[in-house]
Amino acid sequence: MRSKEVKEGVERIAHRALLKALGITDEEMGKPFIGVANAYNTIIPGHMMLDKVTQAVKEGIYSAGGVPFEFGVIGICDGIAMGHEGMKFALPSRELIADSIESMVEAHKFDGLVVVGSCDKIVPGMLMAVLRLNIPAIVVTGGPMIPERIGDRNVTISTAFEAAGMFKAGKLSEAELKLYEDFCAPYCGSCQGLYTANTMQIMTETLGMSLPYCGTSPCGSSRKLRIAKESGRRVVELVKENIKPLDYVTEKSFENAIRMDMLIGGSTNTVLHLPAIAREGGIRLPLDLFDEISRKTPHIIAIDPASNYTIVDLDESGGVPMLLRKAKDLFNNELTVSGLKIYDIAEKAFVRGRDIISELSEPLHKEGGISILKGNLAEKGAVIKSAAVPEEMMVFEGNAKCFDSEQQALKAILNNEIEEGDVVVIRYMGPKGAPGMPEMLLPTAAISGMGYERVALITDGRFSGATRGPCIGHVSPEAIVGGNIALVENGDKIFIDIPNRKIELKVSQEELKERKERWKPPERELRGYLAKYAKLVGPADEGAAFVD
Repeated sequence: MRSKEVKEGVERIAHRALLKALGITDEEMGKPFIGVANAYNTIIPGHMMLDKVTQAVKEGIYSAGGVPFEFGVIGICDGIAMGHEGMKFALPSRELIADSIESMVEAHKFDGLVVVGSCDKIVPGMLMAVLRLNIPAIVVTGGPMIPERIGDRNVTISTAFEAAGMFKAGKLSEAELKLYEDFCAPYCGSCQGLYTANTMQIMTETLGMSLPYCGTSPCGSSRKLRIAKESGRRVVELVKENIKPLDYVTEKSFENAIRMDMLIGGSTNTVLHLPAIAREGGIRLPLDLFDEISRKTPHIIAIDPASNYTIVDLDESGGVPMLLRKAKDLFNNELTVSGLKIYDIAEKAFVRGRDIISELSEPLHKEGGISILKGNLAEKGAVIKSAAVPEEMMVFEGNAKCFDSEQQALKAILNNEIEEGDVVVIRYMGPKGAPGMPEMLLPTAAISGMGYERVALITDGRFSGATRGPCIGHVSPEAIVGGNIALVENGDKIFIDIPNRKIELKVSQEELKERKERWKPPERELRGYLAKYAKLVGPADEGAAFVD
């Protein structure tokens, strides 16, 4: 056991004394020491129940003969950080989370690890740490929020973001606006739809790093507590059997995760997170692999923002195991942390309510929910959630309207300065440019809420999973390093062809060359963590991870 380094031998008498100061007994000194990384806080709705989930994990560890040691992990609420300077810190927090967990585990030489988290950057950061450390470990995700209804429809946090535009357009009264404010986020849990948080919880289960049904079991449910307790027991077994994450998480496991993302039409942020996580295990996931798998994978379920169904409806339909069962032949039969292989889990899947998962023979779309576009406006690639794009906007040409900040663009949208047929371009929002690659949910929600039907949005930033419509992000190379998105001018024609994966700026090479010679990057004053992050971070097409 790794923990022998801090508890055995005469030279470790002071170490044992410090452990006894925590209440550790002589008998417990001989048991596996398990670190429990808990992202509980009282600022993120998805985390406000994690104290109870973590308690269940610790009870499971105790019951299996281990000794748990709980420590804290930071977490940023993307929704609360949205639309202001705080959003620049959301993606960078992923690296802080991974580094802090690594530091705690290595400093204290835990034998095993359980990470308990929820929401957008927390789960990816935790997964990065788990693969980097490669000690016996298991992931417990917090689960989705249960939705409320207004009228005959589920309302979600995406409804709340769009409500501002609806109010500005005269579609909602002040009383109705207040109703949305009060009921769009009514419980604990990750926001209800197939946004980044819930997508990543489903990815975690598909990778085999959490127990079956963990990804979709609602926050606050007794089922979630039972899964947490079972996870605590399981990590002690993993320590005793010396089973490590990279013994079962393989390149084929990541192909499974990508395929699941395409099957469900998940958040585009997975195109950042999965490569960054895989890299910690020595696995490379090129951007083209996402598109290759997308072209071969049908889209078989529509969840908010692509429909009015939520993750709770998916859980009723059998969750990840039922998705695996219905698309069994598409997945690699890899081992999981449970000790079962993917196909074994799929065979045991069951539906307990409505079934909103289509059959492979009758998909919603013949191709996957995310597409990778390339062209002179995104030579290294750009990403779009094609499953949430209306058919009439799959091919589109419009006039550029350029903004160098999210706030400028949002103001123009809400002031009716955007016209049908425009392509809103928001640049200097990339990993280095913002820095931190903030999400552009407020502008996209405003476009939807205002009722625009033929307006596209392009950015070197990224989008929330709650975004719908023709919104193209992750444009690489980004503007701050001289990517062609920096050279777009108002009135330029931009051509988007999602079926053929093209994004083209209709400007000649000669004109682009002349513009490049005149271009100068904007001056910025950076300090603190963002200054360090801007120096270390790599491009979006490689997962926006720190460059070695």
